[in-house]
Amino acid sequence: MKHIFLNLKRFDVPRELGGVNSIADIREWGGYIVKKTQKGLERYGKGDVDFTMFFPEMHLMGAMAAKSEDSPIKIGCQGVYRMDVQAEGNFGAFTTGRPAAAMAAAGCEAAIIGHCEERGLLAGVLREAGVTDIDAVNRILNQEIGHAAARGMRVLYCIGETSEEQADWQQVLGKQLEIGLKDMDLSKVVIAYEPIWSIGPGKTPAGKDYITMVARFVKDRTGGLDVVYGGGLKLDNAKMLASIDEIDGGLIALTRFKGEIGFYPDEYLDIVDRYMRAGTS
Repeated sequence: MKHIFLNLKRFDVPRELGGVNSIADIREWGGYIVKKTQKGLERYGKGDVDFTMFFPEMHLMGAMAAKSEDSPIKIGCQGVYRMDVQAEGNFGAFTTGRPAAAMAAAGCEAAIIGHCEERGLLAGVLREAGVTDIDAVNRILNQEIGHAAARGMRVLYCIGETSEEQADWQQVLGKQLEIGLKDMDLSKVVIAYEPIWSIGPGKTPAGKDYITMVARFVKDRTGGLDVVYGGGLKLDNAKMLASIDEIDGGLIALTRFKGEIGFYPDEYLDIVDRYMRAGTS
């Protein structure tokens, strides 16, 4: 199956407050995106492509309400807490946390876990606490994956290496897979590869040969799990990514990188269309 994931990060923040949102009032933003994309995605066939959108928590209900009965869109959350609600145990005393039980109750069908931004946050907190064990982040993410999967959610598990780690990419990614996926039901997992060293302004994007090499490595280490490109599926790389047999889709975030940068539903549909058409040509 092909997977087109959308990570909407905090693109809901209005421009006047320093964000990139000019498409809708923040109170209507989640529903607006679903309404403006679900019909355009119907052309690819119901169930033939996994179209999952990861919304900030405050927009989940609006996005759910906007879905039509036969919508091709699945709604996901941007992570879960490393502990979960337990009957006759912790009833939900997780201030600021997102227990998997709450996300499942909201209707989430998927969770994105281990995105480079989450990895950076966890690593920073651990450094402040004096923790030097680099595998601690992977162990925490393993707990999150377990709770999301236990609540019936598909997990998009992100892995990737920084510029400092690139020389040892096999060891770094191998540990992220080994520890992060330990004791997991892999039928619920899709891997997103993020070449962190190549993401951001002024950096050279990872090329086809490098992405192919890493995707083959991941499939070999995981017994053939689906792998999507997490470094940003865009108009200018959609055809290249579609030509890689080992890549099963991509992760979209921003759709416009010049002028009024931001996420625009019509441009999202353009990216999907270019990727899907390239994959069949």
